[in-house]
Amino acid sequence: MYRRAAFTLIEMLVVIAIIALLAGLLFPVFARARAKGRETACLSNIRQIGMAIMMYAEDWDERYPFAVDPTDRYTPQIWNEYPEWQQWIPYMPMLHEALQPYCRSMELWHCPSDIGYVYQDFNCELLDTTPSSYQKFGTSYVFRTEIAFRQMILSSFQYPAEVNVIMDSSGAWHGSEGIMRTRSECFNWNLYRGYRYNVLFGDGHAKNITYFDLDRAWSVPL
Repeated sequence: MYRRAAFTLIEMLVVIAIIALLAGLLFPVFARARAKGRETACLSNIRQIGMAIMMYAEDWDERYPFAVDPTDRYTPQIWNEYPEWQQWIPYMPMLHEALQPYCRSMELWHCPSDIGYVYQDFNCELLDTTPSSYQKFGTSYVFRTEIAFRQMILSSFQYPAEVNVIMDSSGAWHGSEGIMRTRSECFNWNLYRGYRYNVLFGDGHAKNITYFDLDRAWSVPL
């Protein structure tokens, strides 16, 4: 009679340990791959929004949309130093509304990594957008609205390859640090070191950059 060999308890435990070890090694790799995929999809969205802006400009004498983003609409106090611009905000459409005829799908305004934010990265104003900016406002992105206030045209930038036009609302979505949930975290530079943003520039190119690169782009004169 043939007697089939069976696994001993020790052998089973060894196999389980090996599987657990492999899972521990592979899961972070899969997680990074998924995150990179979301980042790439988000960057593609921003590029396509850039193309929509170009189409809009063709119909409107090369001008950028006269529109605002959620930051302007819901925290207009950031423009207190510019009352002549601030007074226009209640009458201006949101950017995704202004560009609606030129976008194939409103999903272009949804970054797959959008988990919302509580305090805004560059002005530290409270604007709780959880569970996501897209769900709350219809867009995951912000606009350099000074471009609209100045009623600029496509060819008017001094340094088009350096001027930020559209970008992620939060650097936490593609970075290694979490969103800022308290005002005190606005002064935690370790958070900012881990933040990254997908950004559309004035010459139409888009790329993923650090918080400090984006901070420099904000300072580039229009």
